Amino acid sequence: MNKLLTTVSAALVSALTLNSAAAHDEVPGEEQSNPIVLQGGTLHTVSDGVLTNSDLVFENGKITAIGRDVSIPDGAEVIDISGQHVYPGVIAMDTTIGLNEIEAVRATRDAREVGDVHPEVAGHIAFNADSEIIPTVRYHGITHAQVAPEGSLVAGQSSLMHLDGWNYQDALVAGEIGVHVSWPRTYVVNTWWERRSPEEQRKANEESRQQLMKVFADAKAYYDAKQADRKIDLDQRWEAMAGLFDGSKKLYVHADDKRQLEQAIDTSQEYGFELVLMGARDAWRIADKLAELNVPVVFGSPYGLPARNDEGYDQAFATPARLAEAGVNFAISYPGYWDVRNLPFAAGNAVAFGLDQQQALAAITLKPAEIMGVADKLGSLEVGKSASLSVSEGDLLDPIGQKLTHLYIDGRKVSLSSRHTELYEKYRQKPSE
Repeated sequence: MNKLLTTVSAALVSALTLNSAAAHDEVPGEEQSNPIVLQGGTLHTVSDGVLTNSDLVFENGKITAIGRDVSIPDGAEVIDISGQHVYPGVIAMDTTIGLNEIEAVRATRDAREVGDVHPEVAGHIAFNADSEIIPTVRYHGITHAQVAPEGSLVAGQSSLMHLDGWNYQDALVAGEIGVHVSWPRTYVVNTWWERRSPEEQRKANEESRQQLMKVFADAKAYYDAKQADRKIDLDQRWEAMAGLFDGSKKLYVHADDKRQLEQAIDTSQEYGFELVLMGARDAWRIADKLAELNVPVVFGSPYGLPARNDEGYDQAFATPARLAEAGVNFAISYPGYWDVRNLPFAAGNAVAFGLDQQQALAAITLKPAEIMGVADKLGSLEVGKSASLSVSEGDLLDPIGQKLTHLYIDGRKVSLSSRHTELYEKYRQKPSE
């Protein structure tokens, strides 16, 4: 018994140590107490083009004036940003920021529930506002993130979080904004880790598809029964999916292959779901159809090798330009957690392969806000919107030229320090031998 207690105590100490190591010590910014004027910068408004040598004023967390020679409110803090650039806060979609910390340490990963069908799971409940990853992500101008559970079939619901909170309640912007589904595979793979035969894979693929179809059918039956005022037992799973049928929630389908995308479109049209395709590596193959149906795409493969032998080396890089040319409504994402910090650079890489720079900026700011239904508050520099923005000495989308000097979330000045900057400053002071 004593040995068991000792073992349990050791495990608790180990878990507490891991949690402590995974917590950053940056204090969230204080509420804005006086007006702030960013004076003489280049404003990348997204919604109204680029304004040079212009001022931006924000007060009580909201933008109150934009233009040249704006009147300065009494008691305002005036910051000269001549030669610098102002951008709306970048919004990262399809992330597990705050849910995952260290890949190799199971105790720091909380993005996946046990089982295949969990639409009731909400990403924000497990969000760790003290994640050590958050400050490194903010350093590249990312102010908000869509936090989504992971899963093999119906993973749960995503939430939109700002990245400067004391806890998940403080950081929550919009909760349970859509149900996330990993669409069953439509193909067989030939890799060293896949031990099943092609026939076994095809059978498993079809069984997963049938399971998902049953989920939709059961959820619809539950919804119809509730609408008819029938007395039925409460089921949290189908309650969570009810918004798909009344239009208050979107269906986020994670899929890459063309056949998966087409199946998801057909099923969504059958049920009347408002569909968003996530990842969508093959979206370029059905770009005209996506544009015609106005199906939003969150392109999540901005980097990577070609998926097929007959694809060009630059297929991933050039896809955003291809989608824009076809008129597809799209955003760009960098799925994951720690690597999400490279999202602005992924958009910049798309510019190098043909995407218009303003479209690239919109793809990581205004388009994500529109897809998640918060474009009235976020995504562009406009009077009345949240003062969530960054100031950089160089192009935000350029990994060489970008250098943030200021970051604000809802008007609060946010620290640009992180574990990375601390280590950088530490080893700058190392004596030379």
